[in-house]
Amino acid sequence: MKFGTSGLRGLVAALEGRASSLYTQAFARHLIETGAAKAGDVMLVGRDFRASSPGIAATVVGALQRAGLSPVDCGAVPTPALALYGLKLGAASLMVTGSHIPADRNGIKFYRPDGEIDKQDEARIGAIAAGFEEQEIDATPGTAPDHSAEAEALFLARYAGLLPERALAGLRIGVYQHSTVARDLLVTMLEGHGADVVPLGRSAEFIPVDTEAVSTETAALLKGWAAEHKLDTIVSADGDGDRPLMTDETGEVLRGDLLGLIAARFLEAKVVVTPVTSNSGIEAAGDFAVIRTKVGSPFVIAGMLEALRTGKTGIMGFEANGGLLTASPFVVDGASLDPLPTRDSFLPLVAALSLAAAKKKPLSEIAASFRLPFAAADRLEDFPVETSAALMAHLRASDDNLATFLRPIGAIADKSDIDGLRVRLDDGRIIHLRPSGNAPEMRCYVEARTEDAAKALLDQGLSLIREWAGQRMLRPTTNE
Repeated sequence: MKFGTSGLRGLVAALEGRASSLYTQAFARHLIETGAAKAGDVMLVGRDFRASSPGIAATVVGALQRAGLSPVDCGAVPTPALALYGLKLGAASLMVTGSHIPADRNGIKFYRPDGEIDKQDEARIGAIAAGFEEQEIDATPGTAPDHSAEAEALFLARYAGLLPERALAGLRIGVYQHSTVARDLLVTMLEGHGADVVPLGRSAEFIPVDTEAVSTETAALLKGWAAEHKLDTIVSADGDGDRPLMTDETGEVLRGDLLGLIAARFLEAKVVVTPVTSNSGIEAAGDFAVIRTKVGSPFVIAGMLEALRTGKTGIMGFEANGGLLTASPFVVDGASLDPLPTRDSFLPLVAALSLAAAKKKPLSEIAASFRLPFAAADRLEDFPVETSAALMAHLRASDDNLATFLRPIGAIADKSDIDGLRVRLDDGRIIHLRPSGNAPEMRCYVEARTEDAAKALLDQGLSLIREWAGQRMLRPTTNE
């Protein structure tokens, strides 16, 4: 098992039973040792819709009971809704989810009573778990009281008064429901604001929708539905509902960092924390300070907390996948919005839809008005972790190695190694190579002056990665 950019991840076969019980017990011990919990305290447990999640969640409940805590079952609920409920109760929580990764994998996200765990917590939980390795671990499942209705109601109430009455009236919105735990709450929330909602593509089987690298199959579905149903937009979320997906009226997917930027203006934020993978044009696109971090919500949260410590206000963060976090309270048209320092898919969708309704302009026109560099991203799936590590080691070994690798694309102007290798070419284009933090995937992010140039650069970057990996496999030994 491995902690990635957001939570513990691994193959279902590795996580079921012993491992999920072991890491839950390690988390419980960590909370008790640090004073964040005591015997008898309530602990929340949520899950997504993948087939393995109910069984793993039951194992988690049993492990918490044996650790002397009082688990509460919040059912299949969006991660931000679980986290919000935990903040209200002052309770720690665990979310059984693999987010957007395939159904043969799963994971657990951990929350202290005050919010998402940080990298130091991860290290301590891992160390405690390692100490349990030689011990016999009881993985007997348990049952707990059902608080799913309370968690959902609190989350919907967060957005019920955020917009004027029937603010989205006149918008025809498709909701791609697939297997996201946000699918019904999205419909309820949008209809509550007056939108004409068309549910689409509900699935009993788990569909791994990655909002940051939308598959060609999903893209085709979205474009087809947009035309067929004459929609103003289609919205959705990933498996656990913490990353938004949104299209314009043609079904073209809008980038998550654009949604984050729209939300920053909607909230009138003063400080925006975002990873290096977010669009390079954000700094010039608003009246706010921008702090760049490594990829992953723990790093964004750390950046927001540092801003709080220095006395800043109006602090929010977002990732390139669109998941939005708030560290400060905000007021929107007289409505108060309490901090929610974990990724949320609903707030950026509400912000963008509110703008479209107020401007009475199509989302394609609104997106173009921001004049951001064109960006694109994709990933190579089932890409061995050892291969991606070897590639990054080779490219970091010397400037000559990096220059030779990128020579078919262009000459290097400068580079950043905050998280992966982000290279600005001498013609202003950007290519960023980064292994996934929690899956066997190699990711590539690019920016260019035109959409066609960005797509071409992305194809070139992925081709170079494939070519290097293929050549490495043919070599009997490597010296990267």
